[in-house]
Amino acid sequence: MTNPLRTADDYELFIYALEDRFRSIRRSTLIFVRTGSTLARVSGEIMFDADIRLVVRERLMFERLPGVIDGYGYEVWQGDEKLYWYDPQPHPNDMSLKSTHPHHKHIPPDIKHNRVPAPGLSFTNPNLPLLIQEIESRIS
Repeated sequence: MTNPLRTADDYELFIYALEDRFRSIRRSTLIFVRTGSTLARVSGEIMFDADIRLVVRERLMFERLPGVIDGYGYEVWQGDEKLYWYDPQPHPNDMSLKSTHPHHKHIPPDIKHNRVPAPGLSFTNPNLPLLIQEIESRIS
């Protein structure tokens, strides 16, 4: 499959076709918004069974093609409980995160400070398929 970040149009189509690609998605409120000639953002939620939802925030740049994810935040909730989240906030002094720097996952206990590497997350490829597959594994 061609990288959906090839162009802004490709990524927009990718976002709006997620429900067709992943049958586990019950509903999506994701929106792709162009905020300039080379900038865009994606925000919203993807809902799954078991009252699980993925909250998505991405900043995208298409100054050069293919585009890149300039920043992101992904949170996974079950009901009112935040299960875990991902972000690329650098923690250069935490050697345990070096293998996927700056990508990492916050997990319980002490979800704010307990971080683990996040292999597979990227600025140059879509992260949503990996995150959706992780949720699918949790549900089944």
